[in-house]
Amino acid sequence: MNKNLIEICVNSIQSAIAAQQGGAARIELCDNLYEGGTTPSYAMIKMAVDRLDLGVHVMIRPRGSDFCYDDLEFELMQEDIQVCKDLGANGVVFGLLHNNGQVDVERTRQLVALSRPLSVTFHRAFDVTPNPNAALEDVIRAGADRLLTAGQQNKAPLGVKLIGELVEQAGSRIIIMPGSGLKKDNIKQFRDQTGACEFHLSASAPVDSSMTYRKQGVYMGGLPQIPEYAMNRTSAETVRDIVSLVNEA
Repeated sequence: MNKNLIEICVNSIQSAIAAQQGGAARIELCDNLYEGGTTPSYAMIKMAVDRLDLGVHVMIRPRGSDFCYDDLEFELMQEDIQVCKDLGANGVVFGLLHNNGQVDVERTRQLVALSRPLSVTFHRAFDVTPNPNAALEDVIRAGADRLLTAGQQNKAPLGVKLIGELVEQAGSRIIIMPGSGLKKDNIKQFRDQTGACEFHLSASAPVDSSMTYRKQGVYMGGLPQIPEYAMNRTSAETVRDIVSLVNEA
């Protein structure tokens, strides 16, 4: 049995299907990846659960920006978790912080309890906490099953030293799952340097829009940096290559 596991971050059913075709163990299902990922629609969750045989973990994040949520947002997160349970998802992914950047242990613990028996991942909200070692202990106390982190960097390869330290600190108490910036050309070395056994990536590439008429100068998101006539899609071939590489001796 393979020891190492690949989770693919997807924002479409097409990418989810490609992740399964490539041999990924599970997906993290999101919307709005340009904002770091938010909760996908009811229909997307249902379709993923109904059509896929791999694990489906759903992002529970009511908006972009920070991870300090008001009471209404917290209530919304609880409702979304219940939807995921009702639809048959395998796991949920969330992270909550206080306004001082520390992990909101109490409300995280409440969401973990509500989520059971689903698997729980505390996401990269961890990467903007002031003390990563203390934050890891907080996430463990809150009861999460795994921690997604880029080692408090934008890309995991830049945080490789801290990630290795977190793996050692965590021991068998929680899974440390590195994510962001992992690719075919660095996954094996990264595995060996950190001792991690679960890895999170998108294995995606831009796919050009089928639109032939393209209105210039109008941006639905208001930002010219976000492409209007292209989208990122997961490649089944890339996933297959990465799954093979991460399990090589």
